[in-house]
Amino acid sequence: MKPTTLIELVQQYSPSGQEENAVNYLVQRMKDLGYSKAYKDEVGNAIGIMGEGEKQVVLLGHIDTVPGEIDVRVAPSPSPSPEGGEELILYGRGSVDAKGPLSSFVDAVASLGQVRGWQFVVIGAIDEERNSIGARHIVDQYRPDFAIIGEPSRWDRVTLGYKGSASAKVIAKREMAHSARADETAPEAAFAVWTRIRAWADEFNEDKKRAFEQILVSLRGMDSGDDGFETWASLDIGARLPLTHPPEAWYAQLEQLSAPESVERVGFAIPAYKAERNTPLVRAFLKGIRATGGKPGFVVKTGTADVNIVAPVWGCPAVVYGPGDSNLDHTPNEHISLEEYGKAVKVLQEALKKLSSS
Repeated sequence: MKPTTLIELVQQYSPSGQEENAVNYLVQRMKDLGYSKAYKDEVGNAIGIMGEGEKQVVLLGHIDTVPGEIDVRVAPSPSPSPEGGEELILYGRGSVDAKGPLSSFVDAVASLGQVRGWQFVVIGAIDEERNSIGARHIVDQYRPDFAIIGEPSRWDRVTLGYKGSASAKVIAKREMAHSARADETAPEAAFAVWTRIRAWADEFNEDKKRAFEQILVSLRGMDSGDDGFETWASLDIGARLPLTHPPEAWYAQLEQLSAPESVERVGFAIPAYKAERNTPLVRAFLKGIRATGGKPGFVVKTGTADVNIVAPVWGCPAVVYGPGDSNLDHTPNEHISLEEYGKAVKVLQEALKKLSSS
């Protein structure tokens, strides 16, 4: 199958909050490819259903991207193909994160067609790069037997885990005082909090060699001001959390480290997730990768994805899979190999065949 879905979907620029054109395109594309049903749901996700069987596989990708439009074009790779010959690559925002994986789901299910006793549901979810409105909506709509989440991991690797995340604002307040006095200012108090947080995280991570096991803290913003009577300073703190440290434990630690300053929780906190390695779904992917000529590998990621939201609720075997180099996520040079994309589609076809025949 030609990479028409991939190229045309990438041409639909769709930063979070502006996904409608891309969703409309994908719904029509799935109809054209022979899906049993294709439609836009209540929150704006693109839904494609193939088959009517009792056993269900949900293939959940996201259709939104970070901002920053990139000229969409196909061009020869500046590096020679490992297999010889000219390799073509597609440039464009979302080609890797994550329209490449989503398009491979669409094409693989279309090529497989209907399988007796099975239903394949492909979802292009909105808003993953912000608050995952799309995934939070569909998590209560389905109870699949297996789930495949679309994120780039290269065509010959399966991602088993993503870290959790939590955000907070730390606010310090002090009475106004003359600058000639030695009283601690609100900015100084806030800076002292950040110093304690950083030192605590360094100590926590000292005996943990893998980033997946560490708490990764970041200072994402700061601000200060006064009203003539009181001065204030705020810190925007983000944390990537391991399996051993759920958000509630992190917030309790943050409040302790920040005292006596106040802590406000921001957005949605998400626990870390790691899939089981020995499941029919993982074995199907290993078979698919080998059948396509690859040597399978496993990876865990330090980011957070929609798998963290849906997999714990669904409670079924789940993996994350998709073509593309995640090092190119969100970069101005985002691009994907069309050869790799084709291999990922074949891997998915083989994996779904294996899964639905067992």
